[in-house]
Amino acid sequence: MDAAEEAVAIYNNLHLPDVPGTPALEEAGGEWMRDIIRAVFGSTEASTNIRMVGEVFCLVPKKNSKTTNAAALAITFLLLNQRKHADLLLIGPTQKISETAFEQAKGMIEADPEGYLQKRFHIQDHKKTIQDRVTKARLMVRTFGMEVLTGVKPIFVVIDEVHILGGIPYSADVLRQIRGGMLPFPEALLFMITTQSDHLPSGVFKSELQYARGVRDGRITEGVRLLPVLYEFPEEIQRSEDKLWLDPDIWYMVTPNVGRSISIDRMVTAFQRAQEDGDEEVAAWATQHLNVEVGLALHSNRWLGADYWLAAGDKSVTLDSIMDSAEVCCVGIDGGGLDDLLGVAVIGRHRKTKQWMHWAKAWAHPDVLRRRKSIAGRLEEFARLGQLTICTEPTQDIIEVADIIDQLNSSRLLPASAAVGLDPYGVAALIDEISSRNIPDDMMLGIGQGTRLSPAIWGLERKLKDGTFVHGGQELMAWCVENAVAEQRGNAILITKQTAGKSKIDPLVATYNAVMLMARNPEASSTESVYSRRGLLMV
Repeated sequence: MDAAEEAVAIYNNLHLPDVPGTPALEEAGGEWMRDIIRAVFGSTEASTNIRMVGEVFCLVPKKNSKTTNAAALAITFLLLNQRKHADLLLIGPTQKISETAFEQAKGMIEADPEGYLQKRFHIQDHKKTIQDRVTKARLMVRTFGMEVLTGVKPIFVVIDEVHILGGIPYSADVLRQIRGGMLPFPEALLFMITTQSDHLPSGVFKSELQYARGVRDGRITEGVRLLPVLYEFPEEIQRSEDKLWLDPDIWYMVTPNVGRSISIDRMVTAFQRAQEDGDEEVAAWATQHLNVEVGLALHSNRWLGADYWLAAGDKSVTLDSIMDSAEVCCVGIDGGGLDDLLGVAVIGRHRKTKQWMHWAKAWAHPDVLRRRKSIAGRLEEFARLGQLTICTEPTQDIIEVADIIDQLNSSRLLPASAAVGLDPYGVAALIDEISSRNIPDDMMLGIGQGTRLSPAIWGLERKLKDGTFVHGGQELMAWCVENAVAEQRGNAILITKQTAGKSKIDPLVATYNAVMLMARNPEASSTESVYSRRGLLMV
């Protein structure tokens, strides 16, 4: 028997502890998991003991025996391991998630009808540890944390519910520690398993998912040791305007354990209940049970521009590219408290096509990270992308915003009046800093907030839909658009920081402020070539 089939035989002989009759996985387990086991254990070179499939990233919906199969893989690995005193880890973002996998592994040992596993393994409940009496190797529970996982040297790791790690600021550092600790062991295996996130993917979850998709699609081939197992619909189905993923006839495509731990009929019943609770519950249900990735059109009371935001993105649009091709620019500013973001948005009107081009940035003081820990991971991710600056000085945000305005003004891209739109309240320090750059007061205009922004909100929706507004595809802005909640007030519409909850929308409100100014059809203070203004003209 070769290594792959030997591993499958061990998996098949494990019994489910929480199912009546404790059936063996030979009949209760899905073929999809056996395929993973064959790939993992069949990829080891006999002469070097190097495992060619050193990592697995598995994206599988709820109720497909995700954690149970992870526990079964751990027991299979422990039985086949030959390294003395090796450490194997079951890791979750919380202690409860980690212990769920442990309880399944423990249950499989105790459910062995022949009693072999009970003799082979010593279960230490109080330590959440399973020790192999033959090799002295240990399968242990650990919570995902820097203080817990720094310095670990495991040969096998399961990380459950990776999508939750997207909101943990230090996730990338911890994952780096884990991978670094596994380097000395050629047979090491990192097994990540998760459902889709019920928010826009972020942080380490986003980066790992993107890498797995790149390997799956053949875009990443160099030095690959990852096996991507992604149960998700093709992008054209996920993003279809008709929401094709709502059709139960195709749900089997992303439900590998169908007919075992889950049935389509039960999914339909749960889906109908979600429909009774509203569109937002349907969207949340779809992320967890169909692995549909959350887009910006998530909730029923969303800003309608969210439906068209992603399609309007173009990564080539930057502040520099706007300055090179625009005939005029307007700036919007919003926020700026110590417990808030300061957002700035620049909209430029293209010299030839007249298309509006958008770029934004935000600043945050450390107070925000401390007081809004639920979004600290997101903000740090945006900082790494260069889309947000975490201030080290009290006035850094104000100075750097003024620098941007000064740069645009020096390039003669701003109109002579109404060039910078901002909330007229609580901006005295910012106005003083801008004025100190010899920028006339006429260039600054207070923009009425609340329902007074309705023309900008509606106008931007239309421009997004008809393709006359393009933005830089910034993750920061996609997050802000996702956070925006629209509220009808008579014949007007309201999008405020208060209705957006703990998450932030300041760069989006700054965008609305800039839209209010650009809608006035301004002209730049100079009509000469932008290349001449920037010192790049050659004759």
